[in-house]
Amino acid sequence: MRSDIGGIALEMQVNGVETRGEVWGDQLVRHIDLPAGVDFTPLFKGLPGDMCQCPHWGYVLAGEITLRGADGTQESTRAGQLFYWPPSHTGWTDGGVTFVEFSPAEQLRPVLEHLAAQLVPSA
Repeated sequence: MRSDIGGIALEMQVNGVETRGEVWGDQLVRHIDLPAGVDFTPLFKGLPGDMCQCPHWGYVLAGEITLRGADGTQESTRAGQLFYWPPSHTGWTDGGVTFVEFSPAEQLRPVLEHLAAQLVPSA
């Protein structure tokens, strides 16, 4: 399978956050664009350990994102770097970031449902 960014289904577009994603095999392929100041830490509250429990592999296209694991370790991933983020993490971006991520679809689905409920105001 292959696609340009515009060919991947829009998942969410809220407050400058834009995510696109499609299931390819058993992976959810996503393009994520986050503006400066996005912090997932409060959005993950209510998930196990108040953190994302799904692993991710990917590549940062622009900007930088910082992750903190359950053990307190912190690392930043910058434009041009590949990454593996293990389960039990939170993250934020001070200056904005655009990245492509590959995640096990079944493990990511409950995280995305939780985030959507936090980000999209109910009618």
